Amino acid sequence: MQKALKKYFPIFALPTLIAFIIAFVVPFFMGIYLSFCKFRTVTDATLIGFENYTKAFANKDFLNALIFTVKFTVVAVITINVLSFLLALLLTKGIKGTNIFRTVFFMPNLIGGIVLGYIWQLIINGILLKVVGADLTYDANYGFWGLVILMNWQQIGYMMIIYVAGIQNVPPELIEAAKIDGATSWQTLKSVTIPMVMSSFTICLFLTLTNSFKLFDQNLALTAGLPARKTAMLALDIYNTFYGRTGWEGVGQAKAVVFFLIVAVISLTQLVVTRSKEVEN
Repeated sequence: MQKALKKYFPIFALPTLIAFIIAFVVPFFMGIYLSFCKFRTVTDATLIGFENYTKAFANKDFLNALIFTVKFTVVAVITINVLSFLLALLLTKGIKGTNIFRTVFFMPNLIGGIVLGYIWQLIINGILLKVVGADLTYDANYGFWGLVILMNWQQIGYMMIIYVAGIQNVPPELIEAAKIDGATSWQTLKSVTIPMVMSSFTICLFLTLTNSFKLFDQNLALTAGLPARKTAMLALDIYNTFYGRTGWEGVGQAKAVVFFLIVAVISLTQLVVTRSKEVEN
């Protein structure tokens, strides 16, 4: 059986490999090349060196978007993971109707980002207009916290499911041994549950980190970068540069390459750090 699988594996893998090369590998390297070019279409690209990168880092909108995205990511990653872990702890205590609660909390993740953005725009604007007489586009802080609320509402249920799976895999005998040794609930959580759930933390931190950095459709629907592009995140700023400014396609592509490098470095660093904790534990 194994010999047959090895014999025919290339035949079955080849279509997928070809599709992957055409849809991902070729556009990826072409995008890197175009970031060093001035172009309107891929057929009229002219090499201009690092000029696009110079313009990108000299662009205040890009730097503001980078700072805004980093702030948002830090807040979103912390709040989502803390709240989802606490929910997971609560829903693994044998409460009646646990399965219903899990389903309800997970459902927001099934709604598309654009639809979700417009729904929360109506909700938050309605509250703000009654309380302060303004909407999300009046102040960048309103937009920031609006995005945090939206992201939490959408992502908490999904991360909660991952934490629930991790908590349920903690050997009961470890918890029992901790109780026999006189450990308090907090000590058991800190010294037994959390170390044993580190693999779930690795997954959830990676997902929330990358999702927060790459946020686009919710940002577009909720604030569209207003006021004055102060709430535009990196993905939206790249979109506006590439499609909104004639002759800046190369700059938009350079921003996209920088964006990819930032996300890759941060996410890989996080994976290495959290996986090292798994090994230690």
